[in-house]
Amino acid sequence: MAISMQVVGVVSFYMVAALVMVFVNKMVLNAAPNLTVLFMFFQSITTVILLLVTSLATSRVQIPKLEYQTARNLAPLIIVDTLGFVFNALCLRDVEAAFYQIARGMVLPLTILVVAVSSKTRPSLAVVGCATIVTFGFFLGISFEGDLPARAIPTPLGLFYGFLSSLSIAFHAVLVKSSLPYVNGSSTMLSYWSNLGSAVLLGGLSLLKGEAFEFLEMTSRSDWDWTTFAWGNLVTGVFGFLISIAGILSVKVTSPVTHMFSSVRISVLAVKQPLN
Repeated sequence: MAISMQVVGVVSFYMVAALVMVFVNKMVLNAAPNLTVLFMFFQSITTVILLLVTSLATSRVQIPKLEYQTARNLAPLIIVDTLGFVFNALCLRDVEAAFYQIARGMVLPLTILVVAVSSKTRPSLAVVGCATIVTFGFFLGISFEGDLPARAIPTPLGLFYGFLSSLSIAFHAVLVKSSLPYVNGSSTMLSYWSNLGSAVLLGGLSLLKGEAFEFLEMTSRSDWDWTTFAWGNLVTGVFGFLISIAGILSVKVTSPVTHMFSSVRISVLAVKQPLN
């Protein structure tokens, strides 16, 4: 019974945190659409800082030593996590928040496919049936009627980013399960490694794209709404910290596929939000 309540608690918290992240991220990306990578960099850095602070406050949170072999073992997870950060943000930037989950609607089928290929097992008919319903809902969701406002209809590029995001999340969920043994099964250690590695990659990418220099230029302008960007980074950083641990715990106490079934429930809640 205790394990059951733990599963329900972790999955429920993950759902709420993910829903908040969608709408706050959208608000910030609307305010600074050209700083997508830098915004994700700040989120990763915030998570790393909060994990460091938490480790000082309680002995239950341990920060791992930075070892080359561990970094090498976790490199696939870190790279996929970074790609997921970028594709998620690009998708949310290009579509309305209410249709963000529709654009990423292939997460569950792709996760089932990745799990089946990686484990060389055949999913049950019940799982395939549920995934088929979700896939049908995805194609139904992107077949919009003509009376919807133009801004509400996702662009092909936004849907493509959504597909890449779905694929990244599918691989990420599977890699989390296989990466936990490298950090002694600790979700906080894995979150620390993942976010620290993502911060390094995203920081370098923001420099290559020129976003860091554009950010410095924008901060000197009097007409830029820096408060939205600053508060948005703070809120998403805190929730990103919480959801990072909750997401890893969700995969740890359930499975990649079960975790994605709970994510589908988030999609329903998000799509029910009004467009204006």
